[in-house]
Amino acid sequence: MPGSEIFLAAGMDEVGRGCLAGPVVAAIVMLRPGVVIGGLADSKKLTPERRGELDLKIKETTLAWAVGRAEPCEIDQINILQASLLAMRRAFDALAVFPEWVRVDGTDIRNSPATERLSSEAI
Repeated sequence: MPGSEIFLAAGMDEVGRGCLAGPVVAAIVMLRPGVVIGGLADSKKLTPERRGELDLKIKETTLAWAVGRAEPCEIDQINILQASLLAMRRAFDALAVFPEWVRVDGTDIRNSPATERLSSEAI
């Protein structure tokens, strides 16, 4: 992570890797520098009501956010890991503003096309 200077950071996560059917979906969010949204946590630990509240707050206050997905037919063709990385790339590419640093929850994507615009230190 960069030092104390202001930089554009994003967080990315995916959902759907454990499902037996359906797409894999990834989301990326860039908070505005200096903005703190209280209560952000693993969505599995939040009530549906709190997730809804945070969804609205995130969309209202972020610098940028995007969602990408890979469909079941793509999962069948390239496997679930590659489909997850594809969904992440699609989410990243859909951003209106690109981050300098991305924190990815879970999957190691250092050699993924999802991060070709970033240096390896940014992941």
